[in-house]
Amino acid sequence: MANRDYYEVLGVSRTATQDEIKKSFRAKAAALHPDNKETGNEGEFKELVNAYEVLSDEQKRTMYDRYGAEGVKGTGSRFEGFDAGGFGDLSDIFEYFFGGGTTRGRRRGGPERGADLKFDLELDFLEAVFGVEKKITIKHLEDCLECTGSGAAPGSSPVQCKTCGGMGQVRQTSATLFGHFTQVLPCPACDGEGTKIDRPCEECKGKGQLRKPKSLELKIPAGVDNGSRLRVGGAGDNGKKGAPAGDLYVVIHVRNHAVFQREGHTIHVRQPISYSMAALGGEILIDTVGGKKVLKVPAGTQSGTTLVMKEQGVPHLSSPQRRGDQQVHLVVDTPTRLSDEEKSLLKRLAELRGESLSVPAVAREEGQGKEGQQSLFDVIAGVFKPKNSADES
Repeated sequence: MANRDYYEVLGVSRTATQDEIKKSFRAKAAALHPDNKETGNEGEFKELVNAYEVLSDEQKRTMYDRYGAEGVKGTGSRFEGFDAGGFGDLSDIFEYFFGGGTTRGRRRGGPERGADLKFDLELDFLEAVFGVEKKITIKHLEDCLECTGSGAAPGSSPVQCKTCGGMGQVRQTSATLFGHFTQVLPCPACDGEGTKIDRPCEECKGKGQLRKPKSLELKIPAGVDNGSRLRVGGAGDNGKKGAPAGDLYVVIHVRNHAVFQREGHTIHVRQPISYSMAALGGEILIDTVGGKKVLKVPAGTQSGTTLVMKEQGVPHLSSPQRRGDQQVHLVVDTPTRLSDEEKSLLKRLAELRGESLSVPAVAREEGQGKEGQQSLFDVIAGVFKPKNSADES
């Protein structure tokens, strides 16, 4: 069940509009909620909520359509570790997603969980490839030490709100064409807390919390890429009155490298070689993310040939022992300056191959060269014809 397609879970097509997704979610949530004794199913209800969490968010939906469930793993679902009982009833679920929509409104269920935080972390190219430990400093909300999080000045305590009688909620009834419509809303006098502070703490101004710096040691796994998000549970803002803290989401930004280019788990390198190496073949030292490695170049290599160095790429994030490959794109480097000795040797080579470096006078007058004759420079230019080859290293 955990691997079921989210569209199948919601019972909609892959081209469904947001209104269709919302409508289907409402209907299925009512049937699957654990409070429904006839059709309720907590496992399927959690699955439904998680599916809606992804498909109702355009960015997450795009990632899911492109990469499946792996593409949205770790993107900060509000229902990781979801407990259906924590919302009380179905009206709480609808209010959480839609901001209301039932006549009952949301019941005050105690202190709210702390807010999630985001931190942008920049890494060097090789740090992202092999992983690294980083120390970062964030600013998050902590309980005020002066008032121990109550918000009241030392020696005093919050008092019961007279407007709501400590319930934290008030009822509001309005007349409509269909009769009287009653809503239960957070008390405006105490913001739904049920208590008010007569003497606020001077340190936190009655808020009960202060934003303070906090240092964290992060272990960045090998294989993270630009845009990867890492979740640090409980490192966000502290919840009020003992409620759980929020999470910290670390967004990775990877600097470009002067030599390597990354495409998924594959590393690309552009490597110039001499025309002598291209013609005769041989061995060269190639930069890899793990250091210099020997690569065999076969004789007769053409410019544009791609050689593959197995398992010299990026480790897989979910399985670090597996690595991608490195692709070496060879480009034949034709010299622009030659010594007299080099020119003499090349002319001798041309003679041995029966090649002419100039067009005969007769052929020049006719506007064409001798049929079947090829100059040395035509031979050298021929190495620029693209050709792919397997790595022989």
